[in-house]
Amino acid sequence: MAKKPTKKLDEIGKKFGADREKALNDALKLIEKDFGKGSIMRLGERAEQKVQVMSSGSLALDIALGSGGYPKGRIIEIYGPESSGKTTVALHAVAQAQKEGGIAAFIDAEHALDPAYAAALGVNIDELLLSQPDSGEQGLEIAGKLIDSGAVDLVVIDSVAALVPRAEIDGDIGDSHVGLQARMMSQAMRKLGASINKTKTIAIFINQLREKVGVMFGNPETTPGGRALKFYASVRLDVRGSTQIKGTGDQKDTNVGKETKIKVVKNKVAPPFKEAFVEIMYGEGISKTGELLKIASDLDIIKKAGAWYSYKDEKIGQGSENAKKYLADHPEVFDEIDHQVRVQYGLIEDEEGTTSTSVAEDLAPNQEVTLDLGDGLEIEIEE
Repeated sequence: MAKKPTKKLDEIGKKFGADREKALNDALKLIEKDFGKGSIMRLGERAEQKVQVMSSGSLALDIALGSGGYPKGRIIEIYGPESSGKTTVALHAVAQAQKEGGIAAFIDAEHALDPAYAAALGVNIDELLLSQPDSGEQGLEIAGKLIDSGAVDLVVIDSVAALVPRAEIDGDIGDSHVGLQARMMSQAMRKLGASINKTKTIAIFINQLREKVGVMFGNPETTPGGRALKFYASVRLDVRGSTQIKGTGDQKDTNVGKETKIKVVKNKVAPPFKEAFVEIMYGEGISKTGELLKIASDLDIIKKAGAWYSYKDEKIGQGSENAKKYLADHPEVFDEIDHQVRVQYGLIEDEEGTTSTSVAEDLAPNQEVTLDLGDGLEIEIEE
């Protein structure tokens, strides 16, 4: 096999003028010949420069993400304390992917997925691909094969902490396995990163929290699995449950849900550090009517006079519970208001094909504003 001709060191030097353009074109042609068409190109020649997104299934979270949802072809990490709503947030993404006609897969490393709860959140469990791997390597290999196929739109791994290396499973309890899981995750990120981007698959990794030993100052919390996932993730969400929600009427003394704060601690596609406040109702998931009612009321799309809510001069309910019920019973009104809110925040284009001026763009330079929608959403904007 003939060796490829290589330039000698004395033949390499800086080019100028016409020689520079010719040398660049020759280099580009050689790269495409060796590595395939599209292996290098000018950025302006790319067909799609704007990041494609898929809705998270929560309006408040879509707004906090800034781009209108999870970016396609990227890695997402969702972490937080126990029972904070991490899996619920991920299952809403699964339901949204299926709603848009996509295929979703769930790698249940914790062996704790509740099919009945997933169905209550809108997941079509008959179409959901489920794997409960025996080891961390097996789970990541299955995820890799699904991603490489190019046929899957969303892969959820629940959770990174439960991806136990094979060597640890085969060993005895008490054996020391320093850095095994971190090395496994680091290798997985290197292998999966390019495939995820090429196939435009969204990969959601759910993670738990641990505490560093001996930390006297600063935050002692950390996530297992090493640092690779932190670097490769385009979006990292910190999910924390807070105030319990009491019921009404006969259930006034019963906890029916909890207010949950979702903080975007890392975002490569939009400004980070925004926060979304959502209501997670037990057995139902995120209250979509509740968050829409609060956000639309703040934007004056839904008018509030006393206890009455009205839309387009028509009363839709006395009190928030009745207004939520109206929105749930009239999906066409819900979709219409949801569209107006997304246009207002600049997440989608209006009917004329132009993006509406977002709330953030209306702010004066160097102005700090906190948009507080109670349980609905809180966004801090600083320019």
